[in-house]
Amino acid sequence: MTWMLVALAWVGVMLAWVQLVALRRHLASPRRSPDTFPPISVLKPLCGIDDDLWGNLESFAAIDYPAFEVVLGARDRDDPAWRVAEAAAVRWPGRFRAVLQRGEAGMNPKVNQLIGLAASARHDVLLVSDSNVRAPAGYLLDVAIHLADPEVGLVTHAVAGTGETSLGATLDNLQSAASVGPATIAAKRLSGRDVVVGKSMAFRRRDLEALGGFESVKDVLAEDYVLGVNVSRRLGKRVAIGSVPILNVNRNRTPRDFLSRYGRWCVMQRKIAGTPLYASQLLLYPLPFAAAAAVIDPAPATMALVLLAVGMKAILDGVAAQTLRGSGFGARVLLLSPLKDVLFTIAFARAFLENTVEWRGNRFRVLPGSRLERVRAPAADGTLVLEP
Repeated sequence: MTWMLVALAWVGVMLAWVQLVALRRHLASPRRSPDTFPPISVLKPLCGIDDDLWGNLESFAAIDYPAFEVVLGARDRDDPAWRVAEAAAVRWPGRFRAVLQRGEAGMNPKVNQLIGLAASARHDVLLVSDSNVRAPAGYLLDVAIHLADPEVGLVTHAVAGTGETSLGATLDNLQSAASVGPATIAAKRLSGRDVVVGKSMAFRRRDLEALGGFESVKDVLAEDYVLGVNVSRRLGKRVAIGSVPILNVNRNRTPRDFLSRYGRWCVMQRKIAGTPLYASQLLLYPLPFAAAAAVIDPAPATMALVLLAVGMKAILDGVAAQTLRGSGFGARVLLLSPLKDVLFTIAFARAFLENTVEWRGNRFRVLPGSRLERVRAPAADGTLVLEP
């Protein structure tokens, strides 16, 4: 039993190495110049004031691309982000516009905004970009390069967290740069599986409309996943992963915030993949198996192999983060990586028991395929009441 657990821990180390190789090969792939530069509408739904939101918007204003606009949205005027959107429209007139949400088509609050933003957009290439995303050099050019292929129906990008100043934000940024980003690329390159990252999704308007528009995903939590699946199944086209990573600015978070964010993410993953496939993803994390082996048999040989596996995984995490975001976490990754994996394992395990999530002030029950069912506040007797 002990040696089986040790072997499973080393499987996780090998998978981390495979992901790193896939990541490096993807980023090293040659890039070509597009024949045309289609005008692009960047759709950016806002909700509250993200870390350095103004700096994120400035990065889009500085993009070198022939023709594009940034359409900023907010749910209502009471959202403090609306004042930032109006200020950006004044600061960069003709480049930025501010649009208020009209109505509430479904239960996904982000999609409710995207429906109005798409209707207000002036161009035929639509790029969904979250408010906490900072544009890298060549971002829109990279979108144009991939959409030049008529067989591509959606372009997404791997995400790496950056800007950490607190422990929770550091753990979150390490998880995205060392695990989520590389896994997105490895899944595509090694198995052909499309993993769409909702923080960056680019479509031709006609392709999006053929899918039923954003309205088609108004009542699901994982709108990015569903759109990616439908690009293949309904359009017969493919999803492309961009050649440049995008940066998610994440500065001030607590470990509790990390657990909350990845708790929601894990529930969503289980509902998308199904419980058996979801459970198999634990193989990507050596720490639970290593810890179990050490508890069952704390002999010197076992402890040596366990510590080596955990240390190797931490080193691979650090190299992957350095590769994807351009800066690493230094020697402290040897402590951060195991701590991050412990917290993620807790979130991963809890997702087997939970079916509800908190998101943007709403509580939802997540059904298979990540379909949403709104949950009202508890009644006087303590029972939960579902909205019709």
